[in-house]
Amino acid sequence: MPDSTAVPTATPSAGPARRAPRGRARHPGRVIAGGFAAAIAVGTLLLSLPVASADGRVHPVEALFTATSAISVTGLVVLDTGSAWSPFGLVTIVVLVQLGGLGITTAATLVALVLSRRLGLRARLLAQAETKSLSAGDVRGVVRTVAVFTLALEAVVASLLAVKWVVVDGGPVLPTLASAGFHGVMAVNNAGFSLYSDSLVRFAEDPFTLGVVAGAVMIGSLGFPVVFELWRSWRRPRTWSVLTLVTVWVTAWLLGVGTVLLAVTEWTNPGTLGPLSARDSLIGAFFHGVMARSAGFNTFDTTAMTPEGLLVTDALMFIGGGSASTAGGIKVTTFGLLALVLWAELRGDADVEVGRRRVPAATQRQAVAVALLSMGLACLGVLALHLATDQPTDVVVFEAISGFATVGLSAGATTQLGTAAQVVVVVLMFIGRVGPVTLATALALRERAKLHQLPEERMIVG
Repeated sequence: MPDSTAVPTATPSAGPARRAPRGRARHPGRVIAGGFAAAIAVGTLLLSLPVASADGRVHPVEALFTATSAISVTGLVVLDTGSAWSPFGLVTIVVLVQLGGLGITTAATLVALVLSRRLGLRARLLAQAETKSLSAGDVRGVVRTVAVFTLALEAVVASLLAVKWVVVDGGPVLPTLASAGFHGVMAVNNAGFSLYSDSLVRFAEDPFTLGVVAGAVMIGSLGFPVVFELWRSWRRPRTWSVLTLVTVWVTAWLLGVGTVLLAVTEWTNPGTLGPLSARDSLIGAFFHGVMARSAGFNTFDTTAMTPEGLLVTDALMFIGGGSASTAGGIKVTTFGLLALVLWAELRGDADVEVGRRRVPAATQRQAVAVALLSMGLACLGVLALHLATDQPTDVVVFEAISGFATVGLSAGATTQLGTAAQVVVVVLMFIGRVGPVTLATALALRERAKLHQLPEERMIVG
């Protein structure tokens, strides 16, 4: 970010400015998008192989859909994950999800560290754009910590699930261990792939399993910078950064409001929460509220939800999780900042303040840009999907937002989509995963100080 207090001045000995050679300094956003596209291409090729499917036959578009869903850590499927894919195919999906969760650029940086032990400025900037590190100098430590933390958390979650499913529930050892490991990776990376055809419906009355999965999803959706800061100073909220304050408070608010609204709209619905006890209904509403903002697991039939419940889920999916996390959506920081801007405007305050800090105007403009562009892209996706399928409008909106926000929940239309509609969802998942990162990076890099200002003139708004 440029420093407005330091303005470079020309000296008599300075020669004419030279332009950087073309092709040497690529925009970090383009590199990130290209990395994800390359990973999707490789994943599509691997999943198209006969050895990847249970019956040896997979349509190329189905392989493309699954690879994109895995890399974007979405979890939408057009084929039943547990029965359609062979062990090779399932391992491929796990690897793609892991790469998508860590970030293509982060994974490449780790390889560079292992091979050469050196990290150039360009690689630091690319990794910084992916990990949202505040300083290019600490990217190496951030990348290492992110990788170690992710793998350790996946191991803990998988171990807890394995103990419950093998020791307590008495499941077969090897298949259950494999299932626990698979779901552990998916939960931490906020991907909704499940080896069970009913997702996690069979665990609707198992608070331990749901608690472990929901906890992993929430940690993954907070974002690594927030998790690290909470780990270091969770007892001192007054020292938290603006990022952590907004993320924690908006996340807590959304979880509470989402749980209440989902409980109200689905409590008596015989197809969702109706048959469950009061305790399990509350847990189910909370679990769905967590999954709607990040992952795509479900404990009841989402196709049976009321229109009001679908609308609440749409809103939660569009907002998403924290910045620099595996969650999608416009991010809780964007939503929270827009709410703070509105509150400041209603109060007549000239500045937007969080705690004892002031949020720069440039950051506010970036939040507005991300939110408005995301709304426009989501609307275009809804229109395109509506033209490609004959599903009802509320279902089409649900599927489009789920794909764009990389959530993975489905109202039942995904498995019934034709080839054209599947391609639309593939584009939505790709844009939803790399779009916010690319846009935020572009806006940050384009920011520059102006040496003059034009006269101000007010206009009528509203």
